[in-house]
Amino acid sequence: MSIFKTILLSIMKPTILVGGQAVIEGVMMRVPGAYATAVRDPNGKIHVDKKKYSSIGERSALWRKPILRGMAGLYESMKMGMETLQWSADIAMPTESNKPKNKFADLLSSLFAIVLAISLFMIAPMWLTTNLLDVEKEAVLFNIASGFFRITFFIIYLFLISRMNDVKRLFQYHGAEHRVVYNFESGKKISIINAQNFPTQHPRCGTSFMFIVLLSAIIVFSIIDSMIMIFTGHINLISRLLFHLPMIPFVAGISYELIKISSRNENLFFRILRKPGLWLQNITTKKPEDEMVEVAITALEKAFGKKLDSMTGKQYVAEAVG
Repeated sequence: MSIFKTILLSIMKPTILVGGQAVIEGVMMRVPGAYATAVRDPNGKIHVDKKKYSSIGERSALWRKPILRGMAGLYESMKMGMETLQWSADIAMPTESNKPKNKFADLLSSLFAIVLAISLFMIAPMWLTTNLLDVEKEAVLFNIASGFFRITFFIIYLFLISRMNDVKRLFQYHGAEHRVVYNFESGKKISIINAQNFPTQHPRCGTSFMFIVLLSAIIVFSIIDSMIMIFTGHINLISRLLFHLPMIPFVAGISYELIKISSRNENLFFRILRKPGLWLQNITTKKPEDEMVEVAITALEKAFGKKLDSMTGKQYVAEAVG
C-alpha cells in the first residue's frame, strides 16, 4: 500500500474521543459523554463505576482552540486519573480502604510527589547543566543539555519503577487498555481473543505524550531563556525556574497538537517523532492476561452503554489513549 493511500485512509476514518488509563487492578475508559472504571476485587468480582462527563471544551469554545485544548485536556486527565485511582484502590485493596482516612497525610503525600517531580525533572537537570557545563548563557545549548538530563532521568525513573511487582501489574493493565482501544478502532467485534491480537504500544499513549512534552520543552524554554537575556541581560537557575514552571501547561498544549498531527501523518519526520514514545512503551506497557483484557472490555462497554452496538463495526481513530 502506498504512503499516499495509507494517509488518505487514515484521514477518512472518523475521529472519536476514546481512551483511558490503567488503575489499580483495573482500567478506566473514557468515551464521549462519560467514563467508566472497571476494577477486579480480591475475590475476582469486577466492580464498575460509571460517571457522565462533559469536558471543558464542550462547555466553552475558547478551550477548543489549538494549544488551549491540550492544556484543558491535561488538567481534566489528571483530575479524572486521581479520582479513579483512589476508587480503584478502595476496591482492589479493601483492607487498606477500611482504615481511617487521614486527609492531612494524603495532602502531604501529594505535595511530596509534586516536589519530587519538580526536583527530579526540573531542578536537577538545570542544576547539573549549570554546574557541569559552561553553557549557562547559551539558551539553546543550555536547554538541549538540560533536556538530555531530563529525558535520561525520565527513562531511568520508568525503568526503576517497572521493576516493582505492583507497577508491573499496572503496566499489564495499561497494555490491556491499549489492546482494547485498538480492537475498538479496528471495527472488529470487541472480544478478548481479538484484542489480544493487537500491540500494546499505541501512538497516542500518555507515555508518548510525555516524551513529546520533554522535546517541546527544549524549544519553548530556549525561546523563554533568550527573551529573559534580551530584556534583563543575565540569567540563572532561579530565574529559569520562575519562568519555566508556569509555562509547563503551555508546553503540554503544544505537545498535544504535535501528537495529534504525528499520529495521523506518515511522512518521515513524524514517523521518527513517534518512535521514541513507542520504544518507551516497551517499559510502560506489558502483555496483559486475558482476565485483564476482560476488565478493560468491561470498562469500555459500560462507558458506552447502549450506544456501543451502534459504534462498533466502523473503523475509527481514537483521539485520546492513555
